[in-house]
Amino acid sequence: MLAPPAAAEPFVHKVPLSHPDETAESVIAKAASVVPSPRQIAFHELEYTCFIHFGPNTFTGVEWGTGMEDPAVFDPGDTLDTDQWCRIAAEAGMTMMLITVKHHDGFCIWQTRYNDIFSVRGIPWRDGQGDVLRELAESCRRYGLKLGVYLSPADLFQIEHPDGLYGNESPYRPSVIPTDPASFSSDPMKVREDRPEGAPVFEFEADDYNRYFLNQLYELLTEYGPIHEVWFDGAHPKRKGGQTYIKDEWFSMIRELAPDAVIFGGPDVRWCGNEAGRTRDAEWNVLPVESKAESGKDRPADNVGADENIVLGEYEVYGETHRANYLYYLIPEINTSIRAGWFWRNEHEQAVRSADDVFDIYERAVGGNGVFLLNVPPDRYGRFAERDTASLLEAGRRIRETYHDHSLMEGATSDAPALLDSSLDTYWQADSATGSVEITLPEPRVFNRAVLQEAITRVGQRVANHALDAWINGEWIEIATAQTIGYKRILRFPETTTDKLRVRILESRANPTLATFSIHHYEAPLPSLDIHADADGKVVIQAPTARAFAWKPHGQGDDTTQSTMVIHFTTDGTTPTPASPVYEAPVPMPHGGHIMAIAVEGERTGPVSESRIGLPASSLRIHSVSSEHSNEYAATNAIDGNPATFWHTNWSTSPPHPHELVIDIGQALPLAGFTYLPRQDKAVPDGMVETGEVSVSPDGENWSDPVPFSFGNLVNDPSQRTFLFPDTTAPTRYFRFTSRTGAAGKPFAAAAEIGILPASTP
Repeated sequence: MLAPPAAAEPFVHKVPLSHPDETAESVIAKAASVVPSPRQIAFHELEYTCFIHFGPNTFTGVEWGTGMEDPAVFDPGDTLDTDQWCRIAAEAGMTMMLITVKHHDGFCIWQTRYNDIFSVRGIPWRDGQGDVLRELAESCRRYGLKLGVYLSPADLFQIEHPDGLYGNESPYRPSVIPTDPASFSSDPMKVREDRPEGAPVFEFEADDYNRYFLNQLYELLTEYGPIHEVWFDGAHPKRKGGQTYIKDEWFSMIRELAPDAVIFGGPDVRWCGNEAGRTRDAEWNVLPVESKAESGKDRPADNVGADENIVLGEYEVYGETHRANYLYYLIPEINTSIRAGWFWRNEHEQAVRSADDVFDIYERAVGGNGVFLLNVPPDRYGRFAERDTASLLEAGRRIRETYHDHSLMEGATSDAPALLDSSLDTYWQADSATGSVEITLPEPRVFNRAVLQEAITRVGQRVANHALDAWINGEWIEIATAQTIGYKRILRFPETTTDKLRVRILESRANPTLATFSIHHYEAPLPSLDIHADADGKVVIQAPTARAFAWKPHGQGDDTTQSTMVIHFTTDGTTPTPASPVYEAPVPMPHGGHIMAIAVEGERTGPVSESRIGLPASSLRIHSVSSEHSNEYAATNAIDGNPATFWHTNWSTSPPHPHELVIDIGQALPLAGFTYLPRQDKAVPDGMVETGEVSVSPDGENWSDPVPFSFGNLVNDPSQRTFLFPDTTAPTRYFRFTSRTGAAGKPFAAAAEIGILPASTP
């Protein structure tokens, strides 16, 4: 259906729908002309931003805190270095730092006047005067980065504390923001005297928690310089008292205090639907919305925004139906972490995404009509760790060398010259729903990437399918196809040499536009290597065909296998070099150990990959088990080397914790620790062991003192966990795994795999 106007009214990023009067054609026509607001355009152009998770969880080693931690556990000492964060982020090509100033536990890392217990005001670090956000804001200014804040609506401290405000069933009363802290409850209409000069005063009807939340927002938006994104997470580890949020008031205050800020979980930016960096083949920016307060609801469906969905008059989120009263322009933000988890946990087992993976997600996210938000969690010293830094800088080098170089377009001409001026405001537009444009180069050039952009700032997103052709041997050859374009589409394909290209628009919601076009060349470096052992302890080393990362894998990636590369490895703890043994066949490691490997091709050397290998699953036996549901969920599944099967305690009788599993390792060996892989079939808490203890025995009768373990956030992060004993055990034959609590309070225990880590090779 062709939209009557050639261009939309400037900056119409929200249009009403009049169901049941709307026809499918009229809804599609409206969607084809919705454009981003100025703040959304600026956010699109950020492209690649940095997420910072830093708080008590950094020091406790869990993903989700409880709100009942000793706040003094937060202590980065004198080594906190926000300049280091910003220097590395800027060098990596990132444009904004978004920091979790309050995560779900409720701990506040800025000098808030409204919480002097569970915040930096109430701890010994820097005598209660520390302010992580202030230091970061100053660093952002020094390094030319924008600043965003993540303020969790969920707040376990305010839920669990005896005088906590969350869900305390307080009445809604007239309240001024900013409220005098001393009169917060007794006189909520008393204005805080030390508000910044000239800052406005707001009046809302609010209960205690919403008043608390609004006051904290006010502090963040008036005392730390310009804020460019406010991030509201929809996750809730626990609720209380029927607490609700007055989001319209939150949003209106943000609009006045931070007019350049986009709101994630609100009317500007939406979650991409996963935390793995996975992108949709078709990412539409215009979605149906019930109301401004409901605009931030998650949209996890794969076909969100598709024609057949936006014309229905309603939409569904997690089984709840909403009426489609408006069409909103909502930018998808693709968020994931460089580490296996949102918070830094340790350096001995927490995986870090390779530069291959980061670059791959960048191309898919930024080149898939989204903004890439990559989490880089500082360590307990308040610094980016070495592995994270190396991956970031290498990925940044690739981005810079591939996409900041426009030399391949020098001297190019086109029958649509607007495509060559790098501006979103000038564009070619077809006369119908399809069309094509040609680009001619001065001579044949070699490339394997192409970048296209629609005129979203002036017309809107319209293209549904398109193709790229190259003139080769006297004919047009199709070299790439994709669906939507939107703000930006990066096409990836094998190396091609030509002096003439053609873009074909195959399907569009209305007369399509193209604003920019460019070609680029990416020289793939040698890959990180996959290392894994089979059930018999034979270790396979190979180049991944898709990026291998156990935590929230996105299942996407280029095949970077190099036919001429040689793999070198070591098993003695030393870093491999081109002089190390050559990998030619699976490496027998019947007693486990530590293996490292690199790929070498000519003068090039790839990154070091490493893995700690446990005892072969085939050498282990079940000595005893306290409970198992059936043969299908037998204890032997926990040591069969197959992550798809799992041991599960009986759920018919549901015996409570503790549950016990004893493994016979077949020989007396000193042990360094164990690995625990929770069930992998689905993300449910049933059987996931959150806390427990382990002990060892030389004979199965006399046991060592139990050593406690704790694994947090298993449901959201069902990746393998590694636990190392404080000291290497004496030679022992039996290993006892005992559960104490299950995730979400479940009474069951389960394990897909329990691995035994030997201290050394005998």
